[in-house]
Amino acid sequence: MKRTVAIIAGGDSSEFGVSLNSAKGIYSFIDKEKYNLYIVELSRKGGWKAVLADGSYSPIDKNDFSFMDHGTKIIPDFAYITIHGTPGENGILQGYFELMGIPYSTCDVLVSALTFSKFTVNQYLKTFGIRVAESMLVNKAHSISEDEVIEKIGLPCFIKPNASGSSFGVTKVKTREQIKPALEEAFQESDDVMIEAFMDGIELANGCYKTKKSSVIFPITEVVSKNEFFDYNAKYKGEVDEITPARLSPELTDRVQKLTSAIYDILGCKGIVRVDYIITEGDKINMLEINTTPGMTATSFIPQQVRAAGLDIKDVMTDIIEDHFA
Repeated sequence: MKRTVAIIAGGDSSEFGVSLNSAKGIYSFIDKEKYNLYIVELSRKGGWKAVLADGSYSPIDKNDFSFMDHGTKIIPDFAYITIHGTPGENGILQGYFELMGIPYSTCDVLVSALTFSKFTVNQYLKTFGIRVAESMLVNKAHSISEDEVIEKIGLPCFIKPNASGSSFGVTKVKTREQIKPALEEAFQESDDVMIEAFMDGIELANGCYKTKKSSVIFPITEVVSKNEFFDYNAKYKGEVDEITPARLSPELTDRVQKLTSAIYDILGCKGIVRVDYIITEGDKINMLEINTTPGMTATSFIPQQVRAAGLDIKDVMTDIIEDHFA
């Protein structure tokens, strides 16, 4: 008998549309001969609803995460979470599925919450000897002067929402005059803002997943943005060159992949995770951030890396789902 998989998309952040595109990608990747698939859209404004085969919507009963499909009650066997942002990337939805007893594709509550805070996870991993940029955290309720930013972090720097993705609200700040507007923009996305020192180097992205039976570290992608940095337009409007595998020496490639694997294990990750890096002078590997629900459109990093590894993404999806029933 086929298992029913709900692909959970949407959410309450600026990444709502990006998430829906990832859901379409995942829907195309999962083996439909093995699974019954439904995309489920979640948002505070639009409610929780399953998309049925005829394009109509069926409301979700939050008491058991069930919905009706033309007279038949459906309770999914598995939730593939592809919400970028709250509540699917920060542990909230993971806690709900734990209560419902429904297995899901991502890291657990604690790891999701930890990795969603860019500043917190960077400081945590720093204690394990992993290199990260100098940074500071500023809360919306507290003021900070331009002088403090320049003194503690320096220019240029990045001002970014601490809990957001897809480069929404991120500014590369080069002058004193840009600091205040950049903070205001970042606070539109998150109550906490991370101010991070600029690092000049090669930007990389490396995906990984592990199951009870296997450990898969994908080829690395080199990111060459045509803009000031890897911003929204670079990510989603093609203003970037993405080279997979990256143009690195075999030795540096091995070091990056081993670090990705180590970070996955240190945090206790589950499902597909993508770690982003900057390689600075002297082949120093600096971790930028961790994505526990990475983009999954046909052109996203992870599908690119799966293809470069000579793997079938359909098999990868099956691995991740079936690991929870092994």
